[in-house]
Amino acid sequence: MTLTGKLTKKLVENLRPGRHGDGAGLYLVVDPSGARRWIVRVVVKGQRNIKGAPLRTDFGLGGADVVTLNQARDRALEYRRMAKAGLNPRFNAAREIPSFEEIAQQVHIDRMPTWKNAKHGAQWINTLRDYAFPKIGRMPIDSIGQPEVLMCLSPIWTEKHETARRLAQRIKIVLDVAKSKGFRSGENPVTAIHEAQVLPKVKAKPKHHNAMAWQAVPAFYADLRTRDAMAAKALMFTCLTGSRTGEVLGMQWDEIDFDARLWTCPAERMKVGVLHRVPLTDEMLAIIEPLRAMQSDYVFEGQKRHKPLSNMAMLMLLRRMATEGVTVHGFRSTFRDWASEAANAPREVAEMSLAHKVGSDVERAYARSDLLDKRRLLMAQWSQFVSSGCNA
Repeated sequence: MTLTGKLTKKLVENLRPGRHGDGAGLYLVVDPSGARRWIVRVVVKGQRNIKGAPLRTDFGLGGADVVTLNQARDRALEYRRMAKAGLNPRFNAAREIPSFEEIAQQVHIDRMPTWKNAKHGAQWINTLRDYAFPKIGRMPIDSIGQPEVLMCLSPIWTEKHETARRLAQRIKIVLDVAKSKGFRSGENPVTAIHEAQVLPKVKAKPKHHNAMAWQAVPAFYADLRTRDAMAAKALMFTCLTGSRTGEVLGMQWDEIDFDARLWTCPAERMKVGVLHRVPLTDEMLAIIEPLRAMQSDYVFEGQKRHKPLSNMAMLMLLRRMATEGVTVHGFRSTFRDWASEAANAPREVAEMSLAHKVGSDVERAYARSDLLDKRRLLMAQWSQFVSSGCNA
C-alpha cells in the first residue's frame, strides 16, 4: 500500500526554505542554500530525556535529491514502528547508505552549472574515477575513514603531488556533501590527515614554460612573417598580443572592433574568468584584416570550415622552425621580461597586459580601470620592437 501525505513531488522540488510537514512526523527541511533533506520526529516509548519528559528526537533520512518522497515515507514509518516498540532508531535502523561513487557522481551533476567549461568538469570527476573509485568507489559512504583515504592518496602523493592534492580536495568535498545529507557524522578524514601531517611534505618545483630571449624575437618574427601558413599568422598574433593559445585560436570576428582598434576576449575564454580587452596595433591589424576575406566564423580558421586552428598547430610550427625548447606560452614570459628590462614598464601595466590579477582582492575592488590607454602605448612599443627585424 502506498503511503500518502501532504507533500507532492512538485512541492518537494519547489518549496521555499523552512520546515515543511508531510504528516506523521515526517518533514522536508529546505536550507537557505536550497539543499533539501528529510527528517522524521518520533517519540521513543519508555525512554525519557534528562528532564523526565518523553524522548522526542529528530532523525535524518537523507537528502531529497537521493531519497524520494515515497522512500522517505517508508523510512519514516519504519522509524515510528521502532520508536513505538521502545527501540531508538539511531541504533536500530537499517538505512540504505549510498556508495562513495554514487555521491561523487551526484556532486558532479549538481556542480555542472558552476564549471568554467566542460573540460574542467570532466577533469574533476576523472580524477576520482582514476584514483578513488577503483579503491573506495563501491564502499558505503559512511564507512570511509582515514585508512581508506590514505589508500587513494599515498601511492601518488610524492610522484604526482599536484594530482594527489586535487584528489584530496575532491574526496573531501564528496565526504562533506555526504555529511550534509545525513549519511556521515564526525570529522572529515581528509581534514584529519592534513592536520596530523600524516603524509610527508612535498616541495613542488615550479614549472616554467621555456621562453625565447626577448633579444632574439625580432629575427624569429622576421622569419615567421615570410611564411604563409595560418599557424604562422596565429603565432605572430599570439607573440604580439602576449595572449594564451586558447584565447587567440578561439577568437571570432564579433570580438574585434576595428574602429576602436580593440579585441575583447570574453570571460569564458579567459583563465581568470574576467573579460579582457586587448589594444590592437598596426602590426596586429595587418595580420588579421586580410583574413576577413575568408568569411569564416573564426579569425584563424583550421583545416575544417568554420572551425578554429588546432591548438597544436603553432607548437608544431615552432618545431619545424628548429626553435628547440621554446613553447608558444613562453612568449608571454618573453614579453614580460622585455617589459621590465627594456621598456621599464610599470609592473601593473605589464601584468594587466598579460591579463594577470594585480594586487589583493581589496585593491582590485577599488581599482576598476584596466589601464587600457597605458597598455596601448606599451603594446605599440612591443609591436615596434618585435617587427624591427623585418625592417632591417
